[in-house]
Amino acid sequence: MGLQERQMIRDLKEKTLPEREQEITEICGGAARYEVDWDSLADDAEAIRFLDNLSCHRLNMALRTIALDPMGKEALRDGLQAIKLRNVKTKEEMKMDFRGGVLEMHCAYALRTDGMFNDMEIYKTLMGGL
Repeated sequence: MGLQERQMIRDLKEKTLPEREQEITEICGGAARYEVDWDSLADDAEAIRFLDNLSCHRLNMALRTIALDPMGKEALRDGLQAIKLRNVKTKEEMKMDFRGGVLEMHCAYALRTDGMFNDMEIYKTLMGGL
């Protein structure tokens, strides 16, 4: 892992992800933490660059849709505890699952929008497990 990747990961850990976790708390009324498989991103600056937009931002958009009413907000507060993110290299390796309070997303971040789950896919996955 080069200096650029280490700096980008540091910024995600120290600034971006804490801010995104705070947004989740504001949207849902309860905390949920990000757990990132940093090793899966270590050699891929392009993937690191797009992690926030392709997963964190999209997740928050889906959460806002669910939390439009008090029942949805309560379900998220009680039902979402963690978000696990992992980088994969191909579209075929992508997957998303929500069970036991954990949303797990394997995205091909370096593929940009071709390697992400859109807001509606995230919404449907969450709704299926709440």
